[in-house]
Amino acid sequence: MAARAGAKGPLKSVATSDAGFERAFAKLLARREAADESVDKVVRKIVDGVREGGDDEVIALTQKFDGAKLDELEVGRDEWDEGCDAVDPADRAALGKAAMRVRDFHKRRIPSSWEMREEGGAYMGHRVRALRRVGVYVPGGKAVYPSTVIMNTVPASVVEVPEIVMATPPGKDGRVPSQVLMAARVAGVHRVFKMGGAQAVAALAYGTESVPRVDKIVGPGNAYVQGAKRRVFGEVDIDSEAGATEVLVVADRTATPAWVAADLISQAEHEEEAAAILVTHVKSIATRVQEQVTKQLKELGRAKIAKQSLTKHGTVILTKDLEQSMEIANRYAPEHLVLAVDDADAQLKKVENAGTVFLGHYSPVAAGDYLAGPNHVLPTGGTARFFSPLGIDHFLKRTAFVRFEPPKLRELGADIIRLAELEGLGGHGASVEQRLSKIRRARREREAAREAEADL
Repeated sequence: MAARAGAKGPLKSVATSDAGFERAFAKLLARREAADESVDKVVRKIVDGVREGGDDEVIALTQKFDGAKLDELEVGRDEWDEGCDAVDPADRAALGKAAMRVRDFHKRRIPSSWEMREEGGAYMGHRVRALRRVGVYVPGGKAVYPSTVIMNTVPASVVEVPEIVMATPPGKDGRVPSQVLMAARVAGVHRVFKMGGAQAVAALAYGTESVPRVDKIVGPGNAYVQGAKRRVFGEVDIDSEAGATEVLVVADRTATPAWVAADLISQAEHEEEAAAILVTHVKSIATRVQEQVTKQLKELGRAKIAKQSLTKHGTVILTKDLEQSMEIANRYAPEHLVLAVDDADAQLKKVENAGTVFLGHYSPVAAGDYLAGPNHVLPTGGTARFFSPLGIDHFLKRTAFVRFEPPKLRELGADIIRLAELEGLGGHGASVEQRLSKIRRARREREAAREAEADL
């Protein structure tokens, strides 16, 4: 995908009218990385080690990978309080506002148990209840992520999961960043453990002497965290495999190039593998966005990361019109979709595949990342075609129930038997026939009793 003439900037450029466009676009779509066998090998060893060695193995791995020497894994109440007290009051208020807004959004529609009854004696439905215990993984390393704590925890708190356990790697001083502890407090976390990487996932999945076994693990992480989540899936549930962040901006001539560039950079600065895509049918917008990206990178604190991301994965796609731009967006199925267009509401109706859609010129992705309300844990790598944002449904389970009274089984029994015979499962049919025999026998006995009574 070569740069086009006049498109000066770090983003590659391609047009839908190019002969090689479909081949180039296919490369953009193939952004989900295959599992690395070397990573899986390391993960397998770590997971098996934690399953056998418990706390001692997690503590040893924490010292090996994070450089922190710990006596115990759990953050004590006093340490947690001290961490929260160290947070600037203004930061504390901002975290509280974010948690409140996310909580209010997710409380709007909580699934509830339901039941139905049919004439003849059928009673069935679903019982909806929260998972008993969930684990929230919060990465560390290149940055501090209190927003990840809020987004992954609040939906579980809204549906009143009885125990929410958080795992996050400590610093070399053996402590969890104060902002992360404050976020955990306002989001509804019950217990915090100083552990990261594959060892944290294994501890949550299998349990150790001090870490309780959870029913589900949610949260992003590096390749080792994702590999561990894959490995323990089945022992516990997981949310999904989180890939690199991505944003696709659809822009028309009403878009402000500086703002579009800022939205692209805001996601590129996350990591080197992030993808930032501009789709527009206006050549002047494409050119001016490239110029703005170059200009804004000079003033960015994480310019090295963002520039590598934009150079490697950043792309401008020139289309023939807005309709084709929307078609491209749906094919790409982005995590974040920005509609920097005149009538964003009308274009929203055309969106089929996206994690979150940001409408109009005053809705930056950053608003969704922090406190708009909808969750920022979103499907990546094109999985927006079939996955949804993290929400309260991820922390609930449904149990179905069925009760047939004799009249209902008599009404439907013959069809059940026929379907069982169709599949060659005679035992299924027999389990119904035996009950029908009793129903018929009881009916004959009642009829005989009525005849006898009539003869008296």
